[in-house]
Amino acid sequence: MRYYSTNDQTLQATLEEAVLKGYADDGGLFLPDHIPVLPQAFVSNLHAMTLQEMSYAIADYAWQGDIDASVLHDIVMETLNFPIPLTYVGGNRFSLELYHGPTMSFKDVGTRFMGRVVSHFTSRRHQKINVLVTTSGNAGGAVANGFYAIPNVNVFILYPQDSLEPLQEAQFATLGGNVTALEVNGTLDDCREMVRDAFADKELNSEMHLTTARTINVARLLPQVFYYFYAYAQLADREQDLDNVVFAVPCGNLGNLTAGIMAKKMGLPVKRFIAADNRNNVFTQYLETGDFMPQQSIPSVAPAMDIGDPQNFPQLKSLLHSHMEMCELIEGVAYNDEQIMNAIKHAWHDEHYLLDPQSATAYQALLDCLHEGETGVALATAHPAKYRNTVEQAIGKAVHVPGTLASFLGGTRHVTTLGSGYNALKQFLLKHNAQQ
Repeated sequence: MRYYSTNDQTLQATLEEAVLKGYADDGGLFLPDHIPVLPQAFVSNLHAMTLQEMSYAIADYAWQGDIDASVLHDIVMETLNFPIPLTYVGGNRFSLELYHGPTMSFKDVGTRFMGRVVSHFTSRRHQKINVLVTTSGNAGGAVANGFYAIPNVNVFILYPQDSLEPLQEAQFATLGGNVTALEVNGTLDDCREMVRDAFADKELNSEMHLTTARTINVARLLPQVFYYFYAYAQLADREQDLDNVVFAVPCGNLGNLTAGIMAKKMGLPVKRFIAADNRNNVFTQYLETGDFMPQQSIPSVAPAMDIGDPQNFPQLKSLLHSHMEMCELIEGVAYNDEQIMNAIKHAWHDEHYLLDPQSATAYQALLDCLHEGETGVALATAHPAKYRNTVEQAIGKAVHVPGTLASFLGGTRHVTTLGSGYNALKQFLLKHNAQQ
């Protein structure tokens, strides 16, 4: 299988190159040159498979031997060792709970899988690689834990000073080892600009072999395809109507939505998708107008969605070819802070179901946009306790913090403070690399 750049389809790479580079040499994102369609018999038999069995079969079919089958099997079995339950909420609405992994975020699925894939490739090359990411909360913990103690991999996580809840910061800032927490004296946009500059710096890349653990990386994107198939399988097991399945997806960088489109192209019979934005409604505006106009991100009560320039958009656009095709398959809706808080409140009081702010946008989208005869699945992307203050404010009562999350608190912080300019990041990275 070859992988092309979204900027220039003639610029291609192997799976190994695409994973270890993250970005194409021209700054584009990688996508497979074709998406294999799974046999109908496989789709019809999904309900008879475990999550791990299904995921391994999909990965092996998608990557077509680019990773040895036995290696890929071990990666799937090791990383997807937690449940992803489909929970009935009310009416014809379900919630796909993606937050039962080690950091209680949907990102555990992709980062744990990607970490082992990267380790497989670096061990063959006898090469060290450096993962560079920003976080507004969930990504930091998931990436850190997904790559923690992985041989030949260093992880650098940038985040704005005083911006995270203590629990979110503790999930990556207390690990140490091969994980470095970089608290930036600036905004989230400053952090993202610093990372973009780092990937564009050819001198730094040749010295440090940088890659990204964002969903733009094909090794992170593929495992997010798995859970769409698994949701469908659980609907089938419950003998639900499978002719009109609709997924509602909380949108930030558009990685989950891109994975959903890939799942449909691989043969999953999804009727359509609903993209739920918060105040940062760049994608919703694109669907309405046809103009993609990135902007500065605006802080909201759903911070994981505070993205003014969704990174996966080039992949999504490449997969669907035109604005018209995108609008035929995706409906967009955006919610302000008050609406998101009300969605959390009403889901709790009316359905006795607790949601984090991001997941609440997807669930509200089902309430507002699901048509008669459709079966709706909202992606629940994080445990509500990860946004404890916001959720408690919405429902008016205390939120229990599971032991899985509480275990991160109380550790020693290992944090380096940086200025907001790119030079500060570059000098730190080069110094760190020289000391290895």
